[in-house]
Amino acid sequence: MTTEPWVSVEDLTKHLGGVRDSVCRWIDGRGRPARKIGRLWKFKLTAVDEWVRTGGADAQD
Repeated sequence: MTTEPWVSVEDLTKHLGGVRDSVCRWIDGRGRPARKIGRLWKFKLTAVDEWVRTGGADAQD
């Protein structure tokens, strides 16, 4: 059984094809699927993909 690695903000930005500033804004709120390990935020790509599919990354009013 292989476990999914945790990825950095930079890796997540590449995966999503987005902008680092957007990822950093997600970290600040919106129930993001992330964990803080020391001073760094880490993500599981499958959790982020599901979060995006269910509308978690949508802009809020």
